Amino acid sequence: MGTEIERKFLVRNDAWREGAQGTAYRQGYLCNEPTHSVRVRLAGDIARLTVKGGNQGIARAEFEYEIPFEDARQLLENFTVGPLIEKVRYRVEHSGHVWEIDEFLGDNAGLIVAEVEIAAVNETVDLPAWVGQEVSETGRYFNASLSRYPYSQWSEEERSGEPGDEAAR
Repeated sequence: MGTEIERKFLVRNDAWREGAQGTAYRQGYLCNEPTHSVRVRLAGDIARLTVKGGNQGIARAEFEYEIPFEDARQLLENFTVGPLIEKVRYRVEHSGHVWEIDEFLGDNAGLIVAEVEIAAVNETVDLPAWVGQEVSETGRYFNASLSRYPYSQWSEEERSGEPGDEAAR
Protein backbone atom coordinates (compact mmCIF):
# COMPACT_ATOMS: atom_id res chain seq x y z
CA MET A 1 0.00 0.00 0.00
CA GLY A 2 1.30 3.47 -0.90
CA THR A 3 1.48 6.05 1.86
CA GLU A 4 1.62 9.82 1.50
CA ILE A 5 3.19 11.74 4.37
CA GLU A 6 3.12 15.48 3.94
CA ARG A 7 3.19 18.68 5.90
CA LYS A 8 1.19 21.68 4.71
CA PHE A 9 1.75 25.37 5.48
CA LEU A 10 0.33 28.76 4.66
CA VAL A 11 2.73 31.04 2.80
CA ARG A 12 3.74 34.32 4.45
CA ASN A 13 5.30 36.17 1.48
CA ASP A 14 6.33 35.87 -2.19
CA ALA A 15 10.03 35.09 -1.62
CA TRP A 16 9.42 31.52 -2.91
CA ARG A 17 8.59 32.88 -6.39
CA GLU A 18 12.23 33.60 -7.31
CA GLY A 19 13.20 30.96 -9.85
CA ALA A 20 9.97 28.98 -9.38
CA GLN A 21 8.35 27.45 -12.46
CA GLY A 22 4.69 26.51 -12.42
CA THR A 23 2.43 23.96 -14.05
CA ALA A 24 -1.30 24.44 -14.52
CA TYR A 25 -3.46 21.87 -12.72
CA ARG A 26 -7.14 21.02 -13.09
CA GLN A 27 -8.60 18.35 -10.89
CA GLY A 28 -11.95 17.03 -9.78
CA TYR A 29 -13.34 14.30 -7.60
CA LEU A 30 -15.27 11.22 -8.70
CA CYS A 31 -15.80 10.43 -5.01
CA ASN A 32 -15.17 12.96 -2.25
CA GLU A 33 -15.87 11.59 1.23
CA PRO A 34 -14.12 12.41 4.52
CA THR A 35 -12.83 8.82 4.72
CA HIS A 36 -11.62 8.50 1.12
CA SER A 37 -11.53 10.24 -2.25
CA VAL A 38 -10.97 9.42 -5.91
CA ARG A 39 -9.43 12.27 -7.88
CA VAL A 40 -8.79 12.89 -11.58
CA ARG A 41 -6.01 15.39 -12.30
CA LEU A 42 -4.56 17.07 -15.36
CA ALA A 43 -1.10 18.47 -14.65
CA GLY A 44 0.28 20.04 -17.80
CA ASP A 45 0.05 17.20 -20.34
CA ILE A 46 -0.02 14.38 -17.74
CA ALA A 47 -3.25 12.81 -16.45
CA ARG A 48 -3.58 10.78 -13.26
CA LEU A 49 -6.21 8.99 -11.24
CA THR A 50 -5.56 9.04 -7.49
CA VAL A 51 -7.27 7.17 -4.66
CA LYS A 52 -6.63 8.50 -1.14
CA GLY A 53 -7.68 7.17 2.23
CA GLY A 54 -8.58 9.20 5.29
CA ASN A 55 -5.84 10.94 7.22
CA GLN A 56 -4.00 9.35 10.09
CA GLY A 57 -2.37 12.54 11.36
CA ILE A 58 -0.18 13.72 8.47
CA ALA A 59 -0.14 10.30 6.73
CA ARG A 60 -2.70 8.57 4.54
CA ALA A 61 -2.96 5.75 2.05
CA GLU A 62 -2.47 6.89 -1.53
CA PHE A 63 -2.56 5.07 -4.87
CA GLU A 64 -1.83 6.99 -8.08
CA TYR A 65 -1.98 5.86 -11.69
CA GLU A 66 -1.28 7.60 -14.97
CA ILE A 67 -4.26 7.44 -17.32
CA PRO A 68 -4.86 8.61 -20.91
CA PHE A 69 -5.18 12.40 -21.09
CA GLU A 70 -8.41 12.31 -23.09
CA ASP A 71 -10.01 9.90 -20.58
CA ALA A 72 -9.13 12.28 -17.74
CA ARG A 73 -10.51 15.27 -19.64
CA GLN A 74 -13.81 13.48 -20.23
CA LEU A 75 -14.01 12.35 -16.60
CA LEU A 76 -13.47 15.95 -15.45
CA GLU A 77 -16.16 17.24 -17.81
CA ASN A 78 -18.79 14.58 -17.10
CA PHE A 79 -18.32 12.73 -13.82
CA THR A 80 -16.89 14.93 -11.09
CA VAL A 81 -18.76 16.06 -7.99
CA GLY A 82 -18.40 19.65 -6.82
CA PRO A 83 -16.45 22.40 -8.54
CA LEU A 84 -13.09 21.68 -10.14
CA ILE A 85 -9.91 22.72 -8.36
CA GLU A 86 -7.78 24.96 -10.57
CA LYS A 87 -4.31 26.03 -9.52
CA VAL A 88 -0.74 26.59 -10.58
CA ARG A 89 1.72 24.33 -8.78
CA TYR A 90 5.27 25.56 -8.35
CA ARG A 91 8.19 23.38 -7.26
CA VAL A 92 10.93 24.91 -5.12
CA GLU A 93 13.90 23.09 -3.63
CA HIS A 94 14.97 23.98 -0.10
CA SER A 95 17.47 22.12 2.10
CA GLY A 96 17.15 18.79 0.31
CA HIS A 97 13.34 18.79 0.02
CA VAL A 98 11.14 19.73 -2.90
CA TRP A 99 8.34 22.05 -1.80
CA GLU A 100 5.15 22.30 -3.86
CA ILE A 101 3.43 25.67 -3.66
CA ASP A 102 -0.15 25.74 -4.89
CA GLU A 103 -1.53 29.10 -6.00
CA PHE A 104 -5.24 28.51 -6.33
CA LEU A 105 -7.46 30.04 -9.01
CA GLY A 106 -11.22 30.22 -9.58
CA ASP A 107 -13.37 29.66 -6.47
CA ASN A 108 -10.20 29.29 -4.38
CA ALA A 109 -8.33 32.36 -5.71
CA GLY A 110 -6.28 34.13 -3.06
CA LEU A 111 -5.20 30.96 -1.28
CA ILE A 112 -1.55 29.88 -1.48
CA VAL A 113 -0.44 26.73 0.33
CA ALA A 114 2.99 25.07 0.47
CA GLU A 115 3.46 21.38 1.14
CA VAL A 116 6.41 19.09 1.48
CA GLU A 117 6.35 15.29 1.28
CA ILE A 118 8.50 13.50 3.81
CA ALA A 119 9.64 9.90 4.22
CA ALA A 120 8.58 9.45 7.86
CA VAL A 121 6.11 11.13 10.20
CA ASN A 122 8.92 12.17 12.54
CA GLU A 123 11.28 13.44 9.81
CA THR A 124 12.72 16.88 10.56
CA VAL A 125 12.24 19.51 7.85
CA ASP A 126 14.15 22.79 7.60
CA LEU A 127 11.40 25.34 7.02
CA PRO A 128 12.03 28.11 4.48
CA ALA A 129 11.60 31.71 5.71
CA TRP A 130 8.55 32.16 3.45
CA VAL A 131 6.60 29.39 5.21
CA GLY A 132 4.01 30.49 7.76
CA GLN A 133 1.50 28.69 9.94
CA GLU A 134 1.34 24.90 9.68
CA VAL A 135 -2.09 23.60 8.59
CA SER A 136 -1.20 19.93 8.02
CA GLU A 137 -4.10 18.67 10.11
CA THR A 138 -6.57 21.45 9.32
CA GLY A 139 -8.90 19.72 6.87
CA ARG A 140 -10.34 22.82 5.25
CA TYR A 141 -6.99 23.30 3.44
CA PHE A 142 -7.13 19.88 1.75
CA ASN A 143 -7.94 19.99 -1.96
CA ALA A 144 -10.87 17.63 -1.44
CA SER A 145 -12.30 20.04 1.15
CA LEU A 146 -11.70 23.04 -1.12
CA SER A 147 -13.82 21.28 -3.73
CA ARG A 148 -16.70 21.03 -1.24
CA TYR A 149 -16.18 24.36 0.55
CA PRO A 150 -14.14 26.79 -1.62
CA TYR A 151 -11.95 29.51 -0.14
CA SER A 152 -14.24 32.19 -1.62
CA GLN A 153 -16.93 31.07 0.86
CA TRP A 154 -14.72 31.14 3.97
CA SER A 155 -15.32 33.59 6.79
CA GLU A 156 -12.65 36.13 7.77
CA GLU A 157 -11.83 33.97 10.80
CA GLU A 158 -11.27 30.92 8.58
CA ARG A 159 -9.12 32.97 6.17
CA SER A 160 -6.96 34.24 9.03
CA GLY A 161 -5.94 30.66 9.78
CA GLU A 162 -7.64 30.57 13.16
CA PRO A 163 -8.00 27.09 14.71
CA GLY A 164 -11.15 25.17 13.95
CA ASP A 165 -11.99 22.75 11.24
CA GLU A 166 -15.51 23.13 9.98
CA ALA A 167 -14.81 21.44 6.65
CA ALA A 168 -14.41 17.68 6.62
CA ARG A 169 -11.15 16.32 5.31
